[in-house]
Amino acid sequence: MPIQILPGEVASQIAAGEVVERPASVVKELIENSLDAHTTQVTIRIEQGGRRLIEISDDGDGIPTGELKLSVERHATSKLRTAADLFSIHTLGFRGEALASIGSVSRMTITSCAQGSELGGRVRVDAGKIGELEKLGLPAGTVVRVEDLFYNVPARLKFLKTDATEKRRISALVTRYALAYPKVRFHLAQDNQTALRTTGNGDYREVLASLYGVDIARQMLEIHLEEEGFKVAGFISPIDLTRSNRREITFFVNGRWVQDAALSSSLLQAYRTLLMVGRYPMAVLFLELDPEEVDVNVHPAKAEVRFRKSDQVFARVHRAVKRGLLTYSPVPKPKAPNWSGSSYLPPQSYTQRTIDPAWEMAADPDIDLAVGIPERKPVVPSDQPVLPASNLPLLRLIGQVGTTYLVAEGPDGLYLIDQHAAHERVLFERMMKLRSGKIPSQALLEPEVFQLQPESAQLLTDQLPFLSELGFEVEPFGPNAFRVSAIPSLLTGSDPVSAVRVVVEDFEADETPLQDELEAKLVARICKRAAVKAGQVLSQEEQEALIRGLEACESPRTCPHGRPTMIHLSVDLLERQFGRRGAR
Repeated sequence: MPIQILPGEVASQIAAGEVVERPASVVKELIENSLDAHTTQVTIRIEQGGRRLIEISDDGDGIPTGELKLSVERHATSKLRTAADLFSIHTLGFRGEALASIGSVSRMTITSCAQGSELGGRVRVDAGKIGELEKLGLPAGTVVRVEDLFYNVPARLKFLKTDATEKRRISALVTRYALAYPKVRFHLAQDNQTALRTTGNGDYREVLASLYGVDIARQMLEIHLEEEGFKVAGFISPIDLTRSNRREITFFVNGRWVQDAALSSSLLQAYRTLLMVGRYPMAVLFLELDPEEVDVNVHPAKAEVRFRKSDQVFARVHRAVKRGLLTYSPVPKPKAPNWSGSSYLPPQSYTQRTIDPAWEMAADPDIDLAVGIPERKPVVPSDQPVLPASNLPLLRLIGQVGTTYLVAEGPDGLYLIDQHAAHERVLFERMMKLRSGKIPSQALLEPEVFQLQPESAQLLTDQLPFLSELGFEVEPFGPNAFRVSAIPSLLTGSDPVSAVRVVVEDFEADETPLQDELEAKLVARICKRAAVKAGQVLSQEEQEALIRGLEACESPRTCPHGRPTMIHLSVDLLERQFGRRGAR
């Protein structure tokens, strides 16, 4: 094939592929243009996940009517003049590619009027073809309307996720910019329903409350560090407020949202040894430094940056977070347990809790286990055989150790049982057995209301029918708010809000496993949150009930996540440890 110059429309679509990956990319570019135009309010309207319509309006500086057609040409920008300007970027946008790229893969209409002008204008772009300029009387500001995204690039259209997934991505994006620009009023409406609304009064905590709820906003720790022209400020979560993934760790560099693994690592290092394995903090951090010290021209979507003195930046982020944790969350001094003769008295901080109906449900050995749950062999001494994964022998309870482990005797030796992992397994198998029908519910005396950020609210809304099958009664209760009025009777005594939150906390937005696998994962994670915890004192009756429930399980030796529920010490091993074997 001979070398040839690509037609203009093909080149534009190739360029668009680097800038416009999905509807959220369009929203990002247009919001950044609005922020660069010094807007005080941004309104975003979305239909069908952005495929049908994306409309963003602002009250910013606007585009002069004479420059409106030029603004949709490739490489047309008011933010750069020379190549040297690339190394001192003060704006969010700078390449002059966004509007041209969006217009090449959609039907786009731009209506704008510059501040102080009597007349504005409108121009339409259809698959890269620029129409004639219309002059109109308009208020100051800009409205960009993008319709039928990717209609002329069907291959790209096929790669989009479901409308629900695309809506979640847009919600997550707008949420981040609402956090970074609290003085700007954001209003996001998806399919004519308000997903986010902020007041724009500049109060960061008010924005946090509107996104995460008042309780979480109140708990977030404010940090601030300023050294030699470098500033890091924002909010981090205390050590008892965590998530199961890094999705709620957000960084802004000079007002630009960035994804940087090294920045995340420096933050997590500050939490090292303070959090359980697999748990991550929430954080919204804003870094400000000389634009000449950071290169933003390293990624087509401007989502990555490169620091001139990276080690210094990472060290300061780590220091700021560590200082905040030590200031607000001093390391507690451990108290020695009280001992009285030969009997162990639990510390006063422990409280007796009842596990109630969960133990009274009849167990069935023919349990239909879900697919996709990995299992690992329990850790046992290497010099004794591994017992089979099922057919646990009848055990005799001896007692509880460290308010975390149960000690039991069997015909083949001693068993140390992790009460949390064991309860997870019992709850999981009973719920999976009952899932073919309606799981009995227990109504709450007082329904509990909680709030989620827009992205998580959409995830939970998608799973409400399945939660209903599990015995939860959860309903929308305002924008991004939900009310829990009943929980499965198996989970009576557990925190209902905590059990529901795992539905959105432990899943990525684009996770699309088989339905059976998804249900099994949801049940396993709900049971993990509802199970008794380490450090919780159990009565003798509760300990007995837990052991009987574990004996009835089909896979009693691991929890639903594959962690061992018990360690077995055979009589033969005990005799050798005490020197009874070989000493005669």
